[in-house]
Amino acid sequence: MVLVLFILLLSVIIVIHEFGHLIAAKIFNVYCHEFSMGMGPLLFKKKFKETTYSLRMIPIGGFVAMAGDTDNALETSVDVKVPFERTLPGISTYKRIIIMLAGIMMNIVLALLISSFVFLSVGRYAYANGTVLSDVWENYPAYEAGLRAGDEIVKLEYPDLNTSIKPDSFDDISLFMYGNEDKEIVVTVKRNTSELTFTVIPEYNIDEDRYMLGISSQGYNIVDVNLGNFIFIGADYLYSVLKTILFSLSQLFRGIGLNNLSGPVGIYQATSEAVNMGIESYLLMIAVISLNVGVFNALPLPILDGGRVVIALIEKIIGKPLEEKYINIMMSASMVLLLGLMLFATMQDILRLF
Repeated sequence: MVLVLFILLLSVIIVIHEFGHLIAAKIFNVYCHEFSMGMGPLLFKKKFKETTYSLRMIPIGGFVAMAGDTDNALETSVDVKVPFERTLPGISTYKRIIIMLAGIMMNIVLALLISSFVFLSVGRYAYANGTVLSDVWENYPAYEAGLRAGDEIVKLEYPDLNTSIKPDSFDDISLFMYGNEDKEIVVTVKRNTSELTFTVIPEYNIDEDRYMLGISSQGYNIVDVNLGNFIFIGADYLYSVLKTILFSLSQLFRGIGLNNLSGPVGIYQATSEAVNMGIESYLLMIAVISLNVGVFNALPLPILDGGRVVIALIEKIIGKPLEEKYINIMMSASMVLLLGLMLFATMQDILRLF
């Protein structure tokens, strides 16, 4: 069952992404030869007007075949002869950009709808209560360094990593420290009207099996979710997830946290845990991964939607299409990079299993 739900999770996210491309292409009258759910050998197809809607054997993935879409090697080429103005190169740059970004927008819309209705069904939502310390435990590193209850954490910094953050909540603090829990950290707090700085080295706690500073937050504010605020609640939740994604990406670009990367194996494990926790957790898992897919596709790699937007803008600036050989080189390089990243992440997942 977990395997079925894992495949369903990935399929829904990818098909929704490709459906966004299809809808935008239809709006701008770009000829779409096929819209496929799944990859590989054909199982079923049905033609509606000029587009064939198909189901393929491998249930993970999908594509929309648009006329003139030769940049992306993952898409199926369109062999049907159509007027140039009905191809991707034959429409204006802003229309091409909208088509490329439509998949990302559909992932965001899917994530928002799922998270909003999940919290509406649950009926409650927890807001983090800022960064004021409710307690600082004696004989722990934070207390020994000089922090006290009532201090408000305004900045955290890892001197060795040359990275810092101004947290809005304890969730931000946990995210910032993730993967670096054993490193020396500089904590700046506001106490009354003064700002004080302390250097703290987390201590490993055998009973808890983790590194600890010895501090606690003031908890969460619980609010009721209803038809009047459920969309805003879903958006707030996704905003917190988005901050996590962007922070993690910024760390990865600096070479920090590579050992925390997860690939398909890690996503499968997380799906299994979410399924065991109930339908709400599983649905939120779909929302989170959908948002991740949207953000990832916005990266400026030529094989991704973000990169294709960059290519469209470059061609607009120079006033002519880029030479095909250069596009092929960029596509191949980004494909190798992505495959290498996926292989590395999968190896990390396997190592964590043992």
